[in-house]
Amino acid sequence: TPYARPGGSHPPSLHPLTMVDAFVGTWKLVDTANFDDYMKALGVGFATRQMAGLTKPTTIIEVQGDKVTVKTQSTFKNTEISFKLGEEFDETTADDRHVKSIVTLDGGKLVHLQKWEGKETTLVRELKDGKLILTLTMGNVVSTRTYEKAT
Repeated sequence: TPYARPGGSHPPSLHPLTMVDAFVGTWKLVDTANFDDYMKALGVGFATRQMAGLTKPTTIIEVQGDKVTVKTQSTFKNTEISFKLGEEFDETTADDRHVKSIVTLDGGKLVHLQKWEGKETTLVRELKDGKLILTLTMGNVVSTRTYEKAT
């Protein structure tokens, strides 16, 4: 066929969960930008923003079968979500929003969309130079949080 690669066959298509494997591990927050503005855009109150802004959470990502689990642990609050890629689920966020969430894999990025009360925010996780970059977007407000793998 004209589309065949020189010397053989097509590369095997990676199962989405195989792609998620790269995210598996324990990640510690090392850098953050614009997080207070992001929380403000979400409607998070001052006291909660103060506490959340000071904590350095650890995120633990696990894959078991077709389920992905994301645990966030900090002195402020511990949260845990488990989901299947592409399936909507109910989530209560660290700032106590009750949202409908869906997580998909897009070009090697984990894209988490939260919807509530006619609003929506995206949380995009991607790997760059061995670090996990979390990009939070609410309207025109963008925050980035950088995590390093715990050893």
